[in-house]
Amino acid sequence: MLKRSLIACALVAGLTACNQTGQQSSAPVAEQAAANFNTYSAETFFDTTRIMGSAFRADAQKVLISSDKPGVLNLYEVDVKSGNKTQLTQSSETTYPIRYFPNDNRILFTRDNQGNERFHLFVRHEDGQIKDLTPGEKVKANFVGFSQDGKQFYVLSNKRDERFMDLYRYDSKTYENELVYKNEQNLNVQSLSKTERYLALWKNQGNKDTDLFLLDLKKPDAPLIEISNVPHEAQFSATGFSKDDKYLYYGTNAHGEFYQMWRYEIATQKHTPYIEKEWDVRFLYFSDSDRYRVVGVNEDSSMKVTVTDLKTGKDIRLPKLPAGSIKAVNFSADEKLMSFHLNSDTAPNNLFVWQVGSDSVKQLTSTLSDKINPEHLVESTIARFNSFDGLEVPGVLYKPKLASATNKVPAMIFVHGGPGGQSRTGYSARTQHLVNQGYAVFAVNNRGSSGYGKTFFHLDDKRHGEDDLQDIVWGKKYLQELDWVDPERIGIMGGSYGGYMTAAALAFEPEEFKVGINIFGVTNWVRTLESIPPWWESFRKSLYEELGDPAVDGERLRRISPLFHAKNITKPLLVVQGANDPRVLQVESDELVEAVRSNNVPVEYVLFEDEGHGFTKKQNRIEASQAYLDFLKQHL
Repeated sequence: MLKRSLIACALVAGLTACNQTGQQSSAPVAEQAAANFNTYSAETFFDTTRIMGSAFRADAQKVLISSDKPGVLNLYEVDVKSGNKTQLTQSSETTYPIRYFPNDNRILFTRDNQGNERFHLFVRHEDGQIKDLTPGEKVKANFVGFSQDGKQFYVLSNKRDERFMDLYRYDSKTYENELVYKNEQNLNVQSLSKTERYLALWKNQGNKDTDLFLLDLKKPDAPLIEISNVPHEAQFSATGFSKDDKYLYYGTNAHGEFYQMWRYEIATQKHTPYIEKEWDVRFLYFSDSDRYRVVGVNEDSSMKVTVTDLKTGKDIRLPKLPAGSIKAVNFSADEKLMSFHLNSDTAPNNLFVWQVGSDSVKQLTSTLSDKINPEHLVESTIARFNSFDGLEVPGVLYKPKLASATNKVPAMIFVHGGPGGQSRTGYSARTQHLVNQGYAVFAVNNRGSSGYGKTFFHLDDKRHGEDDLQDIVWGKKYLQELDWVDPERIGIMGGSYGGYMTAAALAFEPEEFKVGINIFGVTNWVRTLESIPPWWESFRKSLYEELGDPAVDGERLRRISPLFHAKNITKPLLVVQGANDPRVLQVESDELVEAVRSNNVPVEYVLFEDEGHGFTKKQNRIEASQAYLDFLKQHL
């Protein structure tokens, strides 16, 4: 359901219509390009199907995915030979796939309640019946993994204490469960070894420092073995154990700017570098037999995935594929088949299956709307500019097809979520819709963004709304120097932390941007930090170190909170919010809208009653995307 109210108002002269100067080129090439170019509606862009998941059934005849073809993500299984898809759930709630049971065709999946982020674990039986394995209004649960024989599986749940996740062992037949690890010291389970003997436990000591420990479940009273044994602040996280429990693999930035993968030999307590790159190594995992290794490297805002055959020591070379990056790699139980997604700026996720070693790959989905000509979509480039203090700041830049020196276009700076998130390359219906309609989009990775080293990441600690905001302002200056951007028509938009940055830009730099689109953004940091969800307890110290403790830093937090400076907002504002958002409460948006309304400024407010922190239902995503476009057409 959508509640939408247009508040206000007399439009400022000059904002009511697009500047027509230089909108058409007399050059024959430009005329020909325009004649061959189509624009598409929000409905068409979101006619594109969103899919996730790539797990094989035990017999390798089916692959489990979720698809939003019915409007909301629901479970489907895809036939490996024919590509035929069978819908398995018909829920109005967004449903995410986990995997099949190892020895039969039952399925594990997860969903929350209208975006409240209290995810439960469900099983779908072969007759279609569904059972909630983790009931309880305040319960949040995560699947950990199956035992090697499949007779039991492990689940993290906060049913004992809403703040902490305990580890439970479930019987695969009866679903009876028992407590295995009681989290009384705020030590979070990150990984369970394949033999079920060891736990890798993680503790957040702050936004620069995390500790990693090893617990032997056969000796639960023995002292924990600390893996993060370095004398300085550093971040550690477990990625998994080897099949024989000989090694624990972990990631850390203890030895340089970027995350590296290390290997800890349990018997000898020896630490060895395993994978080192000049960028963050973000994930590492192995096939069930440990023959195949999958590694993801966050390389300059793009995730590069490689699959290595450890039997030969060589990276797998796939047959010729469409342009894009592979992701979500899985292997069948016999490891003869490999499934994966392929994604690019101009192509959403598609599911592929490859018979390992063969000369061809089978594409099982075609998700881009057949109404869209892919040639009308835009590939991004990575652009860099020097900020106010000389710091080089990167961003992902999308240039509309028809933009030129004689056809200057309006532009939007997009700010990612976080703090500490990152804008990356890859398909975005929201972005492609705006670019297709003639708006440049520059997704700036301001200081404090991840992916560019720990020094860059921490440059905005307790400087939010100040130095990071200046990066955004200088990103605008960079756009103004491009001969194909209209320097007088540049706005700002973003979600969550990016929504905060949008409101902050309008409040603290009121002359810089012509418009702002705040998507569930924080407006009052004191309230937000005092109302973080209970299950974020382990991250509380980290949040306080990065942003400030409201009990100690309240004055500074009020100084950088746009709500307390809303009188400065004089430019048109669109606010979009999910009513069930547990992170950024609806009141954050309600109060900002009310405050800016009193300034006699054009404000539009879109509230989704059945969404949380992010919009998952296709119709709501269409409504939001159309609202962005309508707002920009009117005010930019």
